[in-house]
Amino acid sequence: MRAPPLVTALTALLVHTAVAQAPSPWKWGPAPPSFPPGAKLAVLQGDPGQSALFTVRLDMPAGYKLPPHFHPTDESVTVIQGTFLIGMGDKLDVAHASPLKPGAFVTAGAGQHHFGVARGRTIVQVHGMGPFALTYVNPADDPQRKQAP
Repeated sequence: MRAPPLVTALTALLVHTAVAQAPSPWKWGPAPPSFPPGAKLAVLQGDPGQSALFTVRLDMPAGYKLPPHFHPTDESVTVIQGTFLIGMGDKLDVAHASPLKPGAFVTAGAGQHHFGVARGRTIVQVHGMGPFALTYVNPADDPQRKQAP
């Protein structure tokens, strides 16, 4: 049985517009100053600073901590490597965090207070609608304030 012409046309369009990337072209660099020092970031898709879809990967060393924070838009996270401890609330409390292994997925809704800790070297993929912004629940946790003269 032959596919209807519209299905055939849509399939051809999808095949010709799909974009695949191997890890090698990704440019890893230090995470932006809004993140605690020590993590690396690679942009896979889009521009996190714009009002559009973006995808990034964050490579965190063992013990890396993201103090309680929130975002103005939903943040979706997939664990690629390692164990990512994630918890909700205004205090970084590992005892109340959930360990997420590779393949695990979680979404923190816009404005939802949450924190993260890397158990071992951990890589997560974050995607959402930009512009990406990170606001710390406790302003003293903001690395940019710590760097200010």
